[in-house]
Amino acid sequence: MISRLSSYIPIELAARQGSYPGRMPLTILWDIDHTLIDNAGISKEIYSAAFRALAGVRPAGAAVTEGRTDRLIMKEMFLRHHLPEPGWAAVEAALAQAGEERTDALRSRGAVLPGVREALKAASAQNGWTSSVLTGNIAANARVKLSAFGLDPLLDLTVAAYGADAVHRPELVAVARERVRLRYGPTDDIPIVLVGDTPRDVEAALSSGCRIVAVATGIHTQAELAAAGATIVLPDLSDTAGLIELLETFQAP
Repeated sequence: MISRLSSYIPIELAARQGSYPGRMPLTILWDIDHTLIDNAGISKEIYSAAFRALAGVRPAGAAVTEGRTDRLIMKEMFLRHHLPEPGWAAVEAALAQAGEERTDALRSRGAVLPGVREALKAASAQNGWTSSVLTGNIAANARVKLSAFGLDPLLDLTVAAYGADAVHRPELVAVARERVRLRYGPTDDIPIVLVGDTPRDVEAALSSGCRIVAVATGIHTQAELAAAGATIVLPDLSDTAGLIELLETFQAP
């Protein structure tokens, strides 16, 4: 949909606290893995290490991710191995430790995807916009992945929704909406746009009344994302000006 390329001049980040006079509100919730960053397989290493720490054995195969939450990913791993699932506190602690131990590997092997840094800067500079994340990662590992590439200052993580907040991704939208409401005030009329790379991102948006901007920067093609129900599918986020113009069409009047 977006083809015009243009340069973007960085602007100082807008103030994040409170309301804005004459604001045209919008909440943008970005996925992390394969939308903002290429984790270079580190995510699957984290799940494998956490499983081994908890079960005492290596998993028979890699974790199945593709937009699932960490709660669901780990639950399915234990079910697949016919083992009882430990309490969530233990699972989350194991995931956090495995993520922290792989910070350097992520930084050296992973990468920020094309146009992402510019897109986040531009969204953060828009008056009245809240730019955060909706991710299947637990909060600790979301921060590891974002901070490894210096992306965390460009996002309002106080209102994010994480993989510990629900088992199924669509449920995370209500979590983020409530956190935005508590921080910034009433949100009933504020549009929410999800940006993600999997059919589960599309499902989460459509089932919760949100808009979706799908990006084919993961394993799913543009055709697959469109078949999942996304009416806007981009090859990547490299056209900053075009992306902001698109997002502006979703703003509340």
